[in-house]
Amino acid sequence: MNADQIAKTLGTLKSLRLPHESVWRDCFDHSYPIRGSGFCTEQISAIEAQMRKARMIDGTTTDAARILSSGIMSGLTPANSLWFGMDVGQETEDERRWLDDSADILWQNIHASNFDAAAFEGLIDVVCAGWFALYIDQDMEKGGFTFDLWPIASVYASASKAGGKIDTVYREYKLTAEQAINEFGEENVSDNTRKLAKDKPQEMVQFVHAIYPRTTHMVGARLAKNMPIASCKVEVEAKKLVSESGYHEMPVVVPRWMMIPDSVYAVGPVFDALPDARTLNELCRMDLAAGDLAIAGMWIAEDDGVLNPRTVKVGPRKIIVANSVDSMKPLQSGSNFQYAETKIARLQGSIRKILMADQLQAQDGPAMTATEVHVRVNLIRQLLGPVYGRLQTEYLQPMIERCFGIAYRAGILGVAPESLAGRNFTVRYLSPLARSQKLEEVSAIDTFIQGALVIAAVDPTVMDNIDMDEAQRFKGEALGVPGSVIRSSADRDKIRADRAQAQQDAMEQQQQQMMMQQAGEAAMKQQGAAA
Repeated sequence: MNADQIAKTLGTLKSLRLPHESVWRDCFDHSYPIRGSGFCTEQISAIEAQMRKARMIDGTTTDAARILSSGIMSGLTPANSLWFGMDVGQETEDERRWLDDSADILWQNIHASNFDAAAFEGLIDVVCAGWFALYIDQDMEKGGFTFDLWPIASVYASASKAGGKIDTVYREYKLTAEQAINEFGEENVSDNTRKLAKDKPQEMVQFVHAIYPRTTHMVGARLAKNMPIASCKVEVEAKKLVSESGYHEMPVVVPRWMMIPDSVYAVGPVFDALPDARTLNELCRMDLAAGDLAIAGMWIAEDDGVLNPRTVKVGPRKIIVANSVDSMKPLQSGSNFQYAETKIARLQGSIRKILMADQLQAQDGPAMTATEVHVRVNLIRQLLGPVYGRLQTEYLQPMIERCFGIAYRAGILGVAPESLAGRNFTVRYLSPLARSQKLEEVSAIDTFIQGALVIAAVDPTVMDNIDMDEAQRFKGEALGVPGSVIRSSADRDKIRADRAQAQQDAMEQQQQQMMMQQAGEAAMKQQGAAA
């Protein structure tokens, strides 16, 4: 693609995104105004964000969105426990050991980077607007990974396959003329940018970064221009291609919450809570106005020739001169604070329910029993299960594939067994939310085995229906038991074989002792008969 084609494609993508922008702006304005930078103004300042925040009379939507984002974050990618593994299917012990070690190295490097901060802000964007764009690359200075959360106002997306994942991303951004020269080289930028770098080095220049799949590429390419994912940077005003490169994997993950029909974009749960959030904000504004009347009071005054209602001021230690005490009287405001409080509480509860904050937040009261904990975890699983499925496909899977590719090419995963060459791995999720989805299966296994044991008292052959080894291994994996605790199938079989051999040796030794004892007794009988 040349610079003109990229510029035309950018214009098309802008027109396709434009109808949805006002909805995202409203969602951000009622939850996290500062995250909507670019939708309301070109770049929102802290003062502008503060003014927009001040227009939010009630903060329930913000608090509920934060709780939901935190719940998804802790359920998907907890920083304190390994939340994924890798499988290739029918792997040997050496292959399993290398895959487990690689998963642990990746997990450590992911959380040693800025991932936790970037991912949390990304999930806030997902809850508010329904999508986010996270750029993943190698940290060239310190090593490891770097995660750059792009403001979604500057990102335009598309999918090369109908109904498929987003694989085309255009991002608009600005650099100073000096930064542009340092990044792309003086010979690659336009004449105008070279002139600005000398005269006005801090003048901003607009660029677009286009990332899209190449129609033709080389397998295992070493040159960036031959890699499967193209990366082109264009100086917008001059329509000049300043950089062309590529990636082995898609470097940008764009997960979505709930798809907008006939579009690659999405909306988040704040969209569902938006009518209640608007009503709540307006009701709280009226409640404040009524409160001002209730505190300051409302008066009626008569212009009786002595009292001038247009200039009179009511306040402490003031004497109001009037012709009669009836010339000025307080009025009842007519405000119904009880109704306002009930309606506000109902709207707040509705918003928290839509954003699942009423279930995700720790409940007040005495400590829950094990049964209550299980029921609540099951409820959260049902609430977040569908969301988790989409995030797993569009967020975690491509992110781990990208991180694995970077780490493997850097050599930090060591040499893989030759038997893994050409075999694709699948991600095995071990996060709390993934494990909670298997709790019902664990409970079903326990119930099934207990029922079989009862029947086995009458008919022992019923236990032949249960593979106890496989049941225990499945339960261990579902409950998140570390792999180092569970013996491999080969080690288990060896222990059983050694135990069986030891028992056989003991039996043979016992038989030999009995035979020797019998032979000795027979010899003693013969000696007694001869005597």
